[in-house]
Amino acid sequence: MSSETTTTPAISEEQRFRLLIQAVTDYAIYMLDPTGVIVSWNPGAERFKGYTEAEIIGQHFSRFYTEEDRRTDLPRRALDTAVREGRFEQEGWRVRKGGSRMWAHVVIDPIRDPAGTLIGFAKITRDITARQKTQQALRESEERFRLLVQGVRDCAIYMLDPQGIVTNWNSGAQSIKGYGEAEIIGQHFSRFYTEEDRAAGVPDRALETARREGKYEAEGWRVRRDGTRFWASVLIDAIHDETGRLIGFAKVTRDFTERRNAQQALEKSQAALFQAQKMEALGGLSAGIAHDFNNLLTVVLGNLDLLKRAPEQRQARLIDNAMQAVEQGRKLTQQLLAFGRSQTLHPEVVDVARLIVGMDDMLKQSLRGDITIVLDLPEDLWPVEVDPSQLRITLINLAVNARDAMPNGGQFRIKAENVTAHDGKVAQSVAISVTDTGHGMPPDVLARAFEPFFSTKQVGKGTGLGLPQVYGFAEQSNGSVRVTSEVGRGTTFTISIPRTKTQAAAMISPELALGNAARALRVLLVEDNAQVADVAASVLVERGHSVVTAGEAAEALQLLNSGRPFDVVLSDLVMPGGQSGFDLAQQIRSQWPALPVLLATGYSDQAARAMKAGFPLISKPYEPAALLLAVERTAMMRTSPERQDNIIPLVRWISQSGG
Repeated sequence: MSSETTTTPAISEEQRFRLLIQAVTDYAIYMLDPTGVIVSWNPGAERFKGYTEAEIIGQHFSRFYTEEDRRTDLPRRALDTAVREGRFEQEGWRVRKGGSRMWAHVVIDPIRDPAGTLIGFAKITRDITARQKTQQALRESEERFRLLVQGVRDCAIYMLDPQGIVTNWNSGAQSIKGYGEAEIIGQHFSRFYTEEDRAAGVPDRALETARREGKYEAEGWRVRRDGTRFWASVLIDAIHDETGRLIGFAKVTRDFTERRNAQQALEKSQAALFQAQKMEALGGLSAGIAHDFNNLLTVVLGNLDLLKRAPEQRQARLIDNAMQAVEQGRKLTQQLLAFGRSQTLHPEVVDVARLIVGMDDMLKQSLRGDITIVLDLPEDLWPVEVDPSQLRITLINLAVNARDAMPNGGQFRIKAENVTAHDGKVAQSVAISVTDTGHGMPPDVLARAFEPFFSTKQVGKGTGLGLPQVYGFAEQSNGSVRVTSEVGRGTTFTISIPRTKTQAAAMISPELALGNAARALRVLLVEDNAQVADVAASVLVERGHSVVTAGEAAEALQLLNSGRPFDVVLSDLVMPGGQSGFDLAQQIRSQWPALPVLLATGYSDQAARAMKAGFPLISKPYEPAALLLAVERTAMMRTSPERQDNIIPLVRWISQSGG
C-alpha cells in the first residue's frame, strides 16, 4: 500500500516580515533610502496617502508635507533628527494625493547594517485626523467656556481643589471680591468669610456638605479685599472625575447686597403700612366695641336705676331686661375672642353629620317658616376634631345671616363632604358648605365680609361680629373658610376642617355621666376681683355651700397648709402676685392630689395649657346656674376620680352653653 506525503514550502523570515507589513492597513509603513526616496510601500500607506506603489516608489517623501513645512525644510530636518537622536516623532498636517490634508502621527527610525552604516529609514504614519478634530473641538469648547466664565462680571466663578485652595479666578470674582488673580490663586477660600464664620467652622462645613450631598447653597456675609462686607448668595458644587474621585469644587458667588437692602426696605415699608392699617382697624374696632357696649351698659344702668324706684310688679321685667343686655355683652365678648383667635377652645372628636342633624330645632328657630332647610350629609364623613359648641355657634351665625339675606323666603342648605386637596392648607378635610338663595353680596361687600363691625344691616340689627366669629373659629381650628357670592343668586360659605384619624366617641348624657343631688360643699374661692368674688360666694352660699375666699395664690396655699378641709377649689386663672391660677392648680395637684380644682377665665393664654393638663374650665361671665353645676360636678372628682374623663368635658359644656 503506497502513500503520498504533502509538504508546505518553507517561508523565510524576510518573507514573513514582508507579509506582515503588507497585511497592515491602519498604518502607513514604508522605507526610505538615506536621501529620503521611497523604496517600499504597504497597503496602509496607499489607503492613507492615496498613491499606489507604482506611483510613489522612487519619489521623495517630502511630497507628503505641506508647502509651509517644505519651506522650513522640515523633511530634511526630520531625517537629520532621526540620524542624530535615533528617532524622530511628531504630529502635524500631511498632504494626500488629491491635495486634501490629514493630521498624522509620524515616527521615523534610522536603519543601519551590522557594520553601523546608514542604509535608510523606516517611516510609520497614522492618520489621527478624527482624534485631532475631537481634541481641537474640545480645546475650542474649553476656550469658549474660559472666555465665557472670564466675561461674566456679575458672578464670582472659580474652582477650588479638594482642600479648598483657589485654583482659578474669573473677572467677576475680581470685581466682586477685589482680589487680582495673582493675589488669590493658591490661597484658601475661607479668607472670604467673616471672622465669626471662620471661628464657627462655616467654610469647612460648607465643603463637607458639598462633598457629602453634592451641593452646598447658602446666603450670608462675605468679606472683600478692603475688609468691607457684602451679602452673598453662594453655591458650591462637588466636581468628580470619571472614576468618581473628588477633584475639587466649583464655586459661584453673587453679590446680593443691593437686593437684600431693597428687600429690607420693602419689608420695613410694608411693616409701616401694616402698622398704619392695624391702627386704623383698631380705631374702627374700638369705635364699634364702644358703640355696642355703651348701648348694653345703657340698658343695664337704666334698668337698675329704674329697679330702685319701680313697684314690685315691674321689678322682674326690669331685671330680665338687664340680664338680657348682660347676655348680649357676653356673646359680644365671645365673638371678639373668636375673631382674635384667642378664645379657649375645647376640641373633641366630632361626627359632623350627627352634630348637624342634632341642630335641626336650633336651625328652625334661627330661620323662619318660609325658609326650607335642606341637609346633604353623607354617611361616610370623616371625623374632625373641633370644639362642638363653637361649631354650633358658627352654623347658627351663618343661619342668621342667611335668614336676613332671604326676606321673602328661600332655601337654606348645609352640605358636608370629604375633600382631598394636594395644595391646600390640609391634605384631607371635611368641607361644610352653607348656602342660601338670598340677594347675595356685591364684590366690594364680599371683600369686607369678615371685617369686624362691618355690616350692611340697619343700625341695631346686628353687631357685625357674626362672620368674624366664623372666620376666627375656622382659623383657630386649623382650618379655613372661604365665601363665594353672586348678586341675586345667593351666597355660599365653605368651612374646611382637617380630618382626624381618631373616631368620634359615643355621646354620653349628663345624667349618665353625673350623679343627681349635690351635697353641701366646702369651697375655697380664689379670686382677686372683690366684686366677682362676692357674687360667686353669694351664689354658692345661697345654694347651701360654705365658702372661704382668698385674694391670691399665696393666700390660698396658706389656707390649705393650715389644714382646713375643702372639697373643691374654684380659682381665677389670671391673678396678681406672681402665681397664676394654673400654677396654683398644679401645686395643689402635687401636694393634695385628691382635691379637685375648677379654673375660671374670661381670656388667658394659659387656658390651653390648663386644658391640656386636664383641669376643668368655666368661662366668664358665667350664669349662677352654670357656676353651681360646674362647682358641684367638679367636686365629684374628689369622691369619684374614675369619672373624671366624663366630668371634665361636661363642665366645659356647661360653661359654654350657659348652664
